[in-house]
Amino acid sequence: MINFLNNNREVPFSLFRKKYLKAVKSKEHLPYAVNISSVSGDGTVDSRFVNLKIVDNEDFIFFTNYNSPKSKQFHNNNQISACFFWKTTNTQIRIKAKIIKSDKLTNETYFSSRDIKKNALAISSRQSNIISSYDLVKDNYNKALTRTDLKTCPEYWGGFTFTPHEIEFWEGDKFRLNKRNLYKKQNDKWVHFILEP
Repeated sequence: MINFLNNNREVPFSLFRKKYLKAVKSKEHLPYAVNISSVSGDGTVDSRFVNLKIVDNEDFIFFTNYNSPKSKQFHNNNQISACFFWKTTNTQIRIKAKIIKSDKLTNETYFSSRDIKKNALAISSRQSNIISSYDLVKDNYNKALTRTDLKTCPEYWGGFTFTPHEIEFWEGDKFRLNKRNLYKKQNDKWVHFILEP
């Protein structure tokens, strides 16, 4: 589940929360899963799903290994796109945003609240590195489970915060008469546009 803090009352954020809660009520399997696309050093685009954990005012936050390829891509180019799709409500939400590392207190607070089994994996995994076998992955994980510091956030793990400057709400309809509402931040104000299907 996404934890909403300091709810922003501006239309795109209140609308996002409303549509998220509708998806949850409709029993969407993974309503917090969001596809994040970033640009690699050679200019190619890379995408992956992450679990969005927090929406704090206008900031969307997820957590990962800071040594991962995506983290390096975020560092090299801080513009990302994000996309939610909720099948149960036939809703897609597309976001363009700037991304930065979350602050240390956010990382430490969140890490200490997690189950130690999840933390053991975060500590044991050198995310996306090549390894000789899955058995070795399990061995490293089981060794990490014996550690006494599983509530202490490592320096190489933490959050990323992305702040939207464009949000599009797409709702599927019969005969592809889809509804598309776009909100763009211009001069510190959100401007609303209706798009053709």
